Amino acid sequence: MATAVDGNNGGAPRLRRTLTLWDLIIYGIILIQPTAPMPVFGVVSQEARGHVVTAILIAMIAMLFTAISYGRMARVYPSAGSAFTYVGQEFNPALGYVTGWSMAMDYMLNPILCTIWCAKAAGNIVPDVPYAVWALGFAVLFTALNLRGIRASARTNRILAAAMGLVIVIFFAVAVRFILRLAPHPASFFRLPFYDPATFSMPAVFTGTSIAVLTYIGFDGISTLSEEVHDPRRNVLRATVLVCLITGVLASAEVYLAQLIWPHSRPFPDVDTAFSYVAGQAASAADSPANVLRTVWLFQLVNLTLLIASIGSGSGAHLGAARLLYGMGRSEALPRSFFGAIDAKRGIPRNNVVFVGGIVLVGAFVLTYQLSAEMLNFGALIAFMGVNAAAFKRFYLRGDRTLGNLVPPLVGFAVCLYLWLSLRSPAKIAGSVWLVAGILYGAWKTRGFRGRVISFDVPPEESKQHLDPESRAQSPGE
Repeated sequence: MATAVDGNNGGAPRLRRTLTLWDLIIYGIILIQPTAPMPVFGVVSQEARGHVVTAILIAMIAMLFTAISYGRMARVYPSAGSAFTYVGQEFNPALGYVTGWSMAMDYMLNPILCTIWCAKAAGNIVPDVPYAVWALGFAVLFTALNLRGIRASARTNRILAAAMGLVIVIFFAVAVRFILRLAPHPASFFRLPFYDPATFSMPAVFTGTSIAVLTYIGFDGISTLSEEVHDPRRNVLRATVLVCLITGVLASAEVYLAQLIWPHSRPFPDVDTAFSYVAGQAASAADSPANVLRTVWLFQLVNLTLLIASIGSGSGAHLGAARLLYGMGRSEALPRSFFGAIDAKRGIPRNNVVFVGGIVLVGAFVLTYQLSAEMLNFGALIAFMGVNAAAFKRFYLRGDRTLGNLVPPLVGFAVCLYLWLSLRSPAKIAGSVWLVAGILYGAWKTRGFRGRVISFDVPPEESKQHLDPESRAQSPGE
């Protein structure tokens, strides 16, 4: 992105508002990734008893209303697009801190989640290598990539997004061909992914939905570009909502076909990489056993595509966690001598990269993919509720008391709250332990929240990288 010289500011470069609505939409889709529902498909299918499409659509409703709140709050705080800032400014710093601490858990869990999935996917390609070796390898890989300062450019991310889009088109074509070759089915067969009377349970669907929210994680990253957008008051809101809508429609189509191909009554060989087996089934004979599916070309293509996408997300998530720790160290929320240090040669928080690598390695052996995803959503849903509450106070209680200012934040908050309550007990227990530990630490650090509040804003790597879209690293959408 080009810079402009502000003559009233000593010739210092400033951001130019050059991004259009479609620039934001494309950026948001790349953040989330068009294959977003594929890694969580098996887990959601298992918990929602085969109602993955329904779970994805309910999650979309929650995210659409939350997206409205994010877009509107970005107008008020255009230079600090974070739930931590919104809640802290609209309510009080202590609640903002709790929101930020929840977000910090997401940052730490995201690279663990990617490492676990990468290890599972790589095991599908070379099954003779045990999971432990793959997990160790990917934890070391993500650490090494970030220590060397290797970043995926915006151009690379667009190419990867286009490649993923092509694989999705191939999957659609093969899946439709497979379904058309099946024996004739009544019309009710094609409604089963939405509603199967034999297995439907509303609590089960909402438990699956609480995991399906992971499909949309990353849409809030659009709000961070508020200062670089043409007509931000309209375009940030429009782009955030449209990205959620496009993601929901595409994700629903992907999992709808997958559910028709692989009914819920048939168990997956590996629930974490279930979509790869669905793809293999679509390109093979209807009665192919699991070991044969591994050799089917579409199984390997989808598996490899998702593996490459997860490697990119994992590396970016690893850096994001390291930079969050650096921001906390720089503001002396953590020991500055360790967490606030920057490597002079490469300009990276080297200590934090290594520290996160150790956390990721331990987490890959202690946590499962499902528990990691649920814990991540535990923190994300708290942040989403916070943004909706902040929007309700800002625009309804302090502004015009119209339905347009009342309904979106209330519905978004209510659905997110219900999804948060629908998380399984292990995730709620682990997440609550994290929250309590954070509140105790924050109270101690700020003398009962009377001192300066801990900041959870992730600092930019360098001003040059912030200005140049070719140096933007893809955020983990994971």
